[in-house]
Amino acid sequence: MARLRHRPLLLLAAISVAIVASLVRPAAAVRPFVLVLSVDDFLKDSSAHPSLPSADSGGDADADEWDDFADDSPAADPLLSPSSWVPLLDPTSSPLSGDEPDSPADSLFVAGARAMLSAVSEGDDAAFVTGAAQIEAAATSGHPGAQSALAFLSGAGMSRPASRSRAFLLHKFAADGGDLQSKMAIAYSHFRQEMYEEAVTLYAELAEAALTSSLISKEPPVIEPIRLHSGTEENKEALRKSRGEDDEDFQITEYQAQRGNAAAMYKLGLLYYYGLRGLRRDYVKAFHWFSKAVDKGDTRAMELLGEIYARGAGVERNYTEAYKWLTLAAKQQHYSAYNGLGYLYVKGYGVEKKNLTKAREYFKVAADNKEAGGHYNLGVLYLKGIGVKRDIMEACNHLLQAVNAGQPKAIYQVAKLFQKGIGLKRNLHMATMLYKSVAERGPWSSLSRWALESYLKGDVGKALLLYSRMADLGYEVAQSNAAWILDKYGDESICMGESGFCTDMERHLRSHALWWQASEQGNEHAALLIGDAYYYGRGVARDYERAAEAYMHAQSQSNAQAMFNLGYMHEHGHGLPLDLHLAKRYYDQAVAVDSAAKLPVMLALTSLWLRKNYADSFLVRFIDSLPEIYPVVEEWVEDVLMDEGNATILTLFACLVTVLYLRERQRRQVAAANPQQPDDAPM
Repeated sequence: MARLRHRPLLLLAAISVAIVASLVRPAAAVRPFVLVLSVDDFLKDSSAHPSLPSADSGGDADADEWDDFADDSPAADPLLSPSSWVPLLDPTSSPLSGDEPDSPADSLFVAGARAMLSAVSEGDDAAFVTGAAQIEAAATSGHPGAQSALAFLSGAGMSRPASRSRAFLLHKFAADGGDLQSKMAIAYSHFRQEMYEEAVTLYAELAEAALTSSLISKEPPVIEPIRLHSGTEENKEALRKSRGEDDEDFQITEYQAQRGNAAAMYKLGLLYYYGLRGLRRDYVKAFHWFSKAVDKGDTRAMELLGEIYARGAGVERNYTEAYKWLTLAAKQQHYSAYNGLGYLYVKGYGVEKKNLTKAREYFKVAADNKEAGGHYNLGVLYLKGIGVKRDIMEACNHLLQAVNAGQPKAIYQVAKLFQKGIGLKRNLHMATMLYKSVAERGPWSSLSRWALESYLKGDVGKALLLYSRMADLGYEVAQSNAAWILDKYGDESICMGESGFCTDMERHLRSHALWWQASEQGNEHAALLIGDAYYYGRGVARDYERAAEAYMHAQSQSNAQAMFNLGYMHEHGHGLPLDLHLAKRYYDQAVAVDSAAKLPVMLALTSLWLRKNYADSFLVRFIDSLPEIYPVVEEWVEDVLMDEGNATILTLFACLVTVLYLRERQRRQVAAANPQQPDDAPM
């Protein structure tokens, strides 16, 4: 089947997710939702709802009700789940339970998890089985973390037969014991089955836990979701920028900062403050560079110094200092500082007393200048009638603008409105999607950092295990990363199967399942790969009808390649009815969506014309035989021409022919310029 190269295409749907990788204002590093709502999505009468606080007090409502989340963040990252592997991956973090494991089950779980992580790094399948047995022993004694890990192994079919039902049951036991990772897995299972009543309840709880943890106390995520691949190739540029202090760009920025460049100082502060581009969060270093940037005259750092003092991140919390720096930043027209000042006046921190009027004015200045935090805070004030008359429609307007800017607390609030039917018509599917996006920013997302670091260090086995663990929790990027590793590194001993290393069939089936899960969550490339697997019979039995189903899924996401493939299948009657008119329609759609499809579509339309006017000609039969000839030619090119030794000989031969050709051309030019000169005269 002809293939075409295409650029990433925008998915226009009820929700579309965009990853902004550039380092601008840190809020741009999140995954913002774009909600496309119509008038029908809003309730006509939202003045009263049992879930709303009483409006009798009007502007006198207690400011403590203004937000749903606690102000104080723990001094250290909370291990909110007993199955957290962070202490095993990060030697600087606290142990799983106090200073030492305090029970035999804890000891078994820690030993088993460490053994498995070490085994996949070293390619030791026997050691992995031993670690899994220790995990199972701990799970049998009721350890929630071990039950969660065993559920993951059972679902994936590692060191035991794959069993989704047993995995679900183990996750249920672990979740009942307080394990939040298992709650994530159960919520995702309900979400896949469109059981939104069950999924929305779990995701709401997980989203709240994510927002109240110290890892998500600021809008941007603690970790950037890095995709290892771009199409079928490694995403070298994104990986290069994720090497932390080893990245050349970082080293240049650091050198410039050390030489007194204020902009470089500010950029370093951002990188350390938000933990971007593979760096670990380091509030002390962030404070150091922000302070030096301000000393050098970069006023942008003033607002962040105010925030640091307000949060007590890397310094002792000091609201008076926070107010001072935010005020200085506001005078320089840094509008996010107005949002911070509004917060201080709502809470009465660092100021003489609470002043809701001033708070609203500051929030409005921030919102009028497209500051997401200002929209969020105004939305909360109008939603709960704090300092203003309650206005649900005004609240929805501000909250939705904050959602479209990627503000996690706003996403949570709008999800709650959809869940409860306040201002917006009750829509559990939408609520579940929104809650899920916030829940995925919880502390458990730190596994992606360790998976990426492992991959960059060449420890592909550990990266695969960690990405697979996150895939079980419903992370689309982890699903596609794990599937891509399985496809790219299939010949290496990194995939643990039911008994020892994965067989080719086990690896293909696991990769196929992961790509399918990613495609369900909007990954058009994943759907395309699923279609190719069925069309060509790669790892599965050839099935044109299922290939067409997968291509249809990718086509619904405006994927030009899928449109082209569907046109081809209609043209040849593979899995779809033979219909030249529909084939032309799909070809036309492909070029309309992506101009890069012009050449292959032009060739395909030429083929259609020949097929229509010369159906039984030799030329049409030759075109139909190309899909059978192409793999043979491609294999010959790879195995013969591209062999290192043969390629060297061919290159030298080509150079020799070129030299001889140029020499002969030079001789003829001389001969033409000197027609009387004998042929044997010296040149």
